[in-house]
Amino acid sequence: MLPQLLRHRWMDEDIDAFREQVRRYIAAELSPQLEGWRRQGFIPREVWRPFGRMGFLLPEIDEAYGGAGASLAYQMVVQDELAKAEFPANTGVHNLAAHYILDYGTEAQKQRWLPRLASGELLAGIALTEPGCGSDLKALRTRARREGEHYVIDGAKTFITNGFSGNLLVVAVRTGEAGSRGVSLVVLETEDLPGFRVGRRLEKLGQHASDTAELFFDGVRVPADHLLGGKEGDGFIQLMSQLSYERLFLCVPAAAVIERAVELTVEYTQQRKAFGHSVFDFQNTRFKLAECATIAHVVRSFVNDCIQRLVDGTLDQEAAYMAKLWCTEQQGKVTDECLQLFGGYGYMVEYPIARMYADARVQRIYGGTSEIMKDLIARKLGA
Repeated sequence: MLPQLLRHRWMDEDIDAFREQVRRYIAAELSPQLEGWRRQGFIPREVWRPFGRMGFLLPEIDEAYGGAGASLAYQMVVQDELAKAEFPANTGVHNLAAHYILDYGTEAQKQRWLPRLASGELLAGIALTEPGCGSDLKALRTRARREGEHYVIDGAKTFITNGFSGNLLVVAVRTGEAGSRGVSLVVLETEDLPGFRVGRRLEKLGQHASDTAELFFDGVRVPADHLLGGKEGDGFIQLMSQLSYERLFLCVPAAAVIERAVELTVEYTQQRKAFGHSVFDFQNTRFKLAECATIAHVVRSFVNDCIQRLVDGTLDQEAAYMAKLWCTEQQGKVTDECLQLFGGYGYMVEYPIARMYADARVQRIYGGTSEIMKDLIARKLGA
């Protein structure tokens, strides 16, 4: 039995009831199909329409745009429950794309796209990364040139979540000079869009139910009013101002997976026999699990505090950087320790711990690598 966590203000009875609704829906409607989706390499877009009708896709946006007007904590609960059930980050990326439109779109853009994103009619991706620039957004090469009432887009993107299954993209493009001031965001509805092509669905170490694709733009024409916010050159600022929220999005699944890994490993080691004793009875096992349980408690406490600060509007970037760095590093450490305690069975993909281990590895890469997080934290220390 783990020690009781501090109950923050956001953890009220309403959110407890919402969590139970989400948990039951996932268990009944989604989890039974997850293995098949892993094998095929993607979750069909249509799966998220009933999820949206239940109010689970974007509960935090205003009712005028199809949401419930709930606090951001409700979205974090959705991500928590999906991660516990071993679902990848598809809806997390969808949510972040929606928030770019919510926070920076014109009223017409919000009315056009947000209700369809909330309902699941549209599944969104964010097309930032390019083959040659990685995390360096200032080096973007995909270009959008203005031709009358349209932009014409040429370029390529890679590692794009929902690139195959999605039908709306927030695309980072270069509309002006080199560097950050020339970056803009353009929203594309991609279904039957001339000049747009999905390349390979990339094979990954983990996250096998999440499609990750190469995308190509060859003279793609989009109306000029698809420029997010209506002003060129604001893209870099728009991207940077969402990073605290984005990084917390990665910490919540880290906490969920750590807890689940410890739970599964305690259960397994208590049942598994070696040399006439349960594996749990060996001192090394108990000490390792004590360390992992402590990490689970500290990670969850940190994440819950960050959620409260997010809801209050006081979550600063440095705390988000630290949370992303530390929680994802601990996720990798705990899943590795727990897999070791499963012995040979831990290496078998049929066991959840093996999948958790593989899925965890990318957490230290996307959303800003651990090295970038350290550099950002260090900059503040030296300021």
